Amino acid sequence: MKLEECLKKKFVVTSEIQPAIETDANELLRNINRIRGKVDALTVPDLNIEGLVTDTMGTCRVLKEQALEPIFQTSCREKNRMEIERQLLKAAESGIDNILTFTQDYRITGDSLQEIMYFHVDTGKLYSVVNSLRQGYDVSGNEIGFKPKFCIGSGVDASWGKKVPDMELREMETLAGLGTHYFLTTPVFDIDSFHQFMNRVGPIQIPVIAEIILVRSASMGLFLNKYVRPGLVPNHIIEKLAKTPDKEATSIEIVRDLVKGLKEVCQGVHFIPVGSVERLHPYLEAAAEPL
Repeated sequence: MKLEECLKKKFVVTSEIQPAIETDANELLRNINRIRGKVDALTVPDLNIEGLVTDTMGTCRVLKEQALEPIFQTSCREKNRMEIERQLLKAAESGIDNILTFTQDYRITGDSLQEIMYFHVDTGKLYSVVNSLRQGYDVSGNEIGFKPKFCIGSGVDASWGKKVPDMELREMETLAGLGTHYFLTTPVFDIDSFHQFMNRVGPIQIPVIAEIILVRSASMGLFLNKYVRPGLVPNHIIEKLAKTPDKEATSIEIVRDLVKGLKEVCQGVHFIPVGSVERLHPYLEAAAEPL
């Protein structure tokens, strides 16, 4: 089932996977076959890591060939309209119609709200390209011979709880009006705070998918807090993982409880396995458990 259809009919479960390194997709195929039937779509990030050659679009094509639903994740930041257009056309020509857009990953410094707001999307730039392509033209006004349709997700910051800035609400409203199909949040650990966030953004009436990072140990939680974002993983989760004799079982229990709470207020969850797709299966089993 297409992701756009899933968003209308069910609680969606998606996961990030790392793109294949260079041209070797054998390990990728082994990993995704373990989770086949457990996820509605798989997001492939457009990585730019020095010294590492990855093939994001090729990985999306492999997923498509395997009858899986790929989501091409890209960034708007530091890209002009021509660069965005090239990516979108390449995706459309490959049969990839799910796009997840951010400006960049975690940004924790800046002098203004505009600078520090997580996953702020360059609305005008992105949708000026999308709307041209939907009409069958490139951004220069030349016919492209077809009219691609995209299911577009946009990243939003859920960490504010009920104190969502007016700027973020206005941007979400604008994105909804332009045709965004769903919002993907920052990582969720506090269900009460997320309830407050959903109460604030609920009137926009666009499906919301909550991101969950699979924190498998106390040391991993501390690492994320140090190198990704201070305070990202709450202390009570780190302490729980530090004390448990069975870290995997406790990690799965934490995720199970999160998913159970999230099913009451949003339309899906998105797992970030942090490089361990081969260990994703038990978490997907936990997510599938009935309320």
